[in-house]
Amino acid sequence: MPQLPKVGVLVRSWDVRIGVTGQETLEAARRAEALGLDAVVVGDHVTFYGFGNDGLVTLTAIAAVTERIELRTSVYLLPLRHPVPVALQCAQLDQLSMGRFVFGVGVGGEDPHEFESCGVDPRTRGRRADEAIAILRRLWSEDDVTYAGRHFQLRGVTVYPKPLRPIPILVGGRSEAAWRRAGRLGDGYIGIWFTPERFATARARVREEAVAAGRDPAHLSFGMQFWCSVAPSREEARARVAAAMEATYRIPFERFERTTPYGTIEDVADFLLPYVGEGADHLNLIMVQDSLLENVEMAAAVRSAVHERLGASPR
Repeated sequence: MPQLPKVGVLVRSWDVRIGVTGQETLEAARRAEALGLDAVVVGDHVTFYGFGNDGLVTLTAIAAVTERIELRTSVYLLPLRHPVPVALQCAQLDQLSMGRFVFGVGVGGEDPHEFESCGVDPRTRGRRADEAIAILRRLWSEDDVTYAGRHFQLRGVTVYPKPLRPIPILVGGRSEAAWRRAGRLGDGYIGIWFTPERFATARARVREEAVAAGRDPAHLSFGMQFWCSVAPSREEARARVAAAMEATYRIPFERFERTTPYGTIEDVADFLLPYVGEGADHLNLIMVQDSLLENVEMAAAVRSAVHERLGASPR
């Protein structure tokens, strides 16, 4: 039987002004754990076209009300922050969750004003991410860290507490630069808006970069993130996910449609299987349903359908 992929669901953070309370977010996370989903996934922005949600804040709250489920950022915009306070926040979250935290990071850039608002030149975001990853790893395992980079300089910095265990860092992105970063600095890779063939290319390139850096690619994790929607008909599901994605990205849905699963539970599961065949060991689902709880329930149903198609016994 092929390896069964982990399936996570994105749980939206709270904003009472738009009708999502903190209690609803936490209830959805608890429901995800109860239904057997493998991970709760959260996004991260400071001011993406005016809207933000801090991924580490959201996961800290979720960590306090769950016990077993994996906690992932996908992805945290690391270049917008200084790595020293981020190192502390991640370490505290990892200890609180007893080692359930997986740090997915990316460089963003879809809204350059978000970077300008944080005093960061968007042209420097890749190099900032590279330096920050190196600094995080050292602060999590060493004391008196000194670092001289182009964007960050540290002299004798120690951060306690340290993580419960080495926190996995997965790198998200669609570019060659992201593939290099994942292979040379990360513990894995997260793709988005790729066909199965493009995902296979990305996976191969990340593994090549790992080998070039003297690292063992066998230890890397590879995943994909998908916006998706489930409904009795493909037309209904398409309309729902199209509206949500166009409102978020301000780009016509046709640009995303080829790589966005929608339809019945079976339609979505069938769409995801080729990615598993190309080596995806985890799938993050951004469900677009009528409520946070329905998002979780439909993600769990998709997980069951994917696993059954791969030969697992129904739960």
